[in-house]
Amino acid sequence: MKLSLILTAILVLAIINHNTAQTEVLFNGVELQESLQSAKAKMEPFVEKMDLFEVENPTFPLSKDLEAHLVCSNYKSGYGTISELVFTFADDKLVYIQAHGNAVESITAKRKDTAQAYMNYEFYPEGRIVTKPSEDKVWILSEDAMHPNLFTWDNPYLPSNKKLKKVYSPSARIPDFIKMGGSLDQLKPNLERESNFTNSMELDGSDPNAQFQLDCFGIEYAGFPRKFEARFGDGKLNVLWILTGKGEEDRIRQKLISEYGPVIFKDDNWEVFNNWQVLLRKDKPEVLVLTSDMAVFYKRDYFKQ
Repeated sequence: MKLSLILTAILVLAIINHNTAQTEVLFNGVELQESLQSAKAKMEPFVEKMDLFEVENPTFPLSKDLEAHLVCSNYKSGYGTISELVFTFADDKLVYIQAHGNAVESITAKRKDTAQAYMNYEFYPEGRIVTKPSEDKVWILSEDAMHPNLFTWDNPYLPSNKKLKKVYSPSARIPDFIKMGGSLDQLKPNLERESNFTNSMELDGSDPNAQFQLDCFGIEYAGFPRKFEARFGDGKLNVLWILTGKGEEDRIRQKLISEYGPVIFKDDNWEVFNNWQVLLRKDKPEVLVLTSDMAVFYKRDYFKQ
């Protein structure tokens, strides 16, 4: 199954199971959306060590003003000891958990739902649990964390990830290795080299302007590693979607203004920059980049300007 279909299925099931998924007990009664103080109090008696990292200038996509990572070592679960856990809080709400070391077995052994496989990942839609058995890692995500594909982000505050960088490229300029209008043959090697991994898919024909999409995971943009969705029409890159988080909307807006100048068009769902070639989407947090030809098309046919 294609990754986009898997993620769609996860989100649909998340909505269907809203009452159970949102309140599902995770670790010793800790639940998604819980406060830092409450989660810390519940976890403290069951871990060997606990460290708190509060980020002065948030870069986590779901954080507007506050970002914090609560790291727990040697958590004694009912199914064995999990070596490492990191709980990430956005504006004092738990939205992301990553576990490593006896994690897959401990968290999924008693589950009754069936995992959906994609590459090196397995997805459990009920509860939004993602595992990577080859590395014994598990992610548990809030609904908002699913859109930016945060299961592909390895939290650098996890102790075993201490060699990973914590500071990412802050620029909102499109990376130099991405040339809008460039050919698939020319750009694909560069995109694959700069991504943690990629996924190719033939499109279903519903978009007359594109026939092929290359999903690129882990490309740095505006302060965080992102999923880039590069869409090709007639073998040329004409549309690029960059997935973001709602919490960082104003940070990205300010970066776009710094890079491209003032907003030239604005409505409830969009803000437009750079002669209609760069757009900030607000109803579904993303940045859209267009070729000049596609910019004319969007302005005329979509925005009726």
